[in-house]
Amino acid sequence: MTDTTPFAFLVHPRRQIGQDLARVWGPLARVPERCYDTALKRLPLPATTIARVTVDGHDGPLGEIVLVPYAAGHLLADPARGAVGVARAVDHAVHRGARLVGLGALTAPVTAGGLALRHRTDVGVTNGNAFTAAVVDRQVRDVLNGLVGPVGGRVAVVGATGSVGSAVVRSLARDRAAEQLLLVARGAGRRECLAADVASRVPTTTAASVEAVAGADVVVLLTASVDSLLRAHHLKPGAVVLDATQPRNTAPDLVATRPDVTVLDGGIVAVPSLRLSSPVLGLPRGRSFACLAETVLLALSGHRGHFSLGNPGLEVLDRSRELADAMRHLGFTPAPPTSFGRPVPAARPEPVPA
Repeated sequence: MTDTTPFAFLVHPRRQIGQDLARVWGPLARVPERCYDTALKRLPLPATTIARVTVDGHDGPLGEIVLVPYAAGHLLADPARGAVGVARAVDHAVHRGARLVGLGALTAPVTAGGLALRHRTDVGVTNGNAFTAAVVDRQVRDVLNGLVGPVGGRVAVVGATGSVGSAVVRSLARDRAAEQLLLVARGAGRRECLAADVASRVPTTTAASVEAVAGADVVVLLTASVDSLLRAHHLKPGAVVLDATQPRNTAPDLVATRPDVTVLDGGIVAVPSLRLSSPVLGLPRGRSFACLAETVLLALSGHRGHFSLGNPGLEVLDRSRELADAMRHLGFTPAPPTSFGRPVPAARPEPVPA
């Protein structure tokens, strides 16, 4: 068996800080949000190890979950300060023996997908986006193949030029998995450049605003914004939304106001052998975000050095798939479909005419 590599995976509180911290210690839910907001903005809080990660069949903890003391809004409002906090969390992880660090949620965007840490030679860094892209790509194809019912082939990718989004777009285009692609992203230069790269394989249009997704059959959310939510009026009847963002970019009332729309949780992986000492991710046992799963895959394979930094190319995405295939006996496959954590029944196949 290949030697494993001890790892740390960085996380941070999302929108409801108290709810996230209560997973570590229940009474923390009673503290008013404004107190957390003030403390995280002003106090020099250190990074903290909040859970151990084990995998069945491997002795002792394989890794740790490390909390970066900045909420989502703080990281986006002050990315430079957030990047410093992430670097300190990496120092904390190395001090505790980690040789590999995975960047969870917004700790990746504020470090330019980990590129700000590429000078580190004492630890390998991965942003988790290669395997996340591989999993989201698989989920999109499953939806197009009727996972939750008949659906057309027009796919909109919101956040198309980001680290995950660009890899998903290129993978779908490479195999002509979609009939049409709509690339939604704010930066016109990068957006049009990506469109030019893939348009020869799949008819492709672009837009700067989420308002443009009204004609899409499948909407894939891969943005890092917390103030631009997908809402009911954005979607066509019967649309399927795959939300792979943390924190989520779907409005909380979307399912209630649009029962015709299916909202699926994106980027969730089934790893039945995975154990966390505390339910800090808010997922059921045996479930993982794909970015953490990428870090675990690399640790199990004994990987050393950096893996996915910046925008992963298709070769890195394919390599993450190879690692998952090699560990298939442990899981690392897209989880059964859920919507806001609740199971979604898969569509029954149409009866074959007699």
